[in-house]
Amino acid sequence: MSTLAQQRCLNHALREAVARCPECRRFYCRECVTEHEDRMICASCLRKLADEKSTGSKRLFAVWRGAQFFVCLVLLWVFFFLMGQALLNVPSTTHFNSLWVVDDWEEE
Repeated sequence: MSTLAQQRCLNHALREAVARCPECRRFYCRECVTEHEDRMICASCLRKLADEKSTGSKRLFAVWRGAQFFVCLVLLWVFFFLMGQALLNVPSTTHFNSLWVVDDWEEE
């Protein structure tokens, strides 16, 4: 096994490696690695980690949106049900002699 000083960057063959990615175990130069959560990690492994996190959050977001939709439907149903009940409880005498009700028997 060779030491880090003897290794070359995987992406840049003429450059000396300065770090080894803890995920893929490959050697990289300064331009090919970045610090993430106190570790030096390569761009491809960082992309994989970001995709895994975003996939989990996308699922959670989809479940949350579905729950919001269901709660909204239930609240709308309850609102219209209660409005219908309230309108059914209005006495019919309230509408006599109003602009909207035409009494045919009074015109004769």
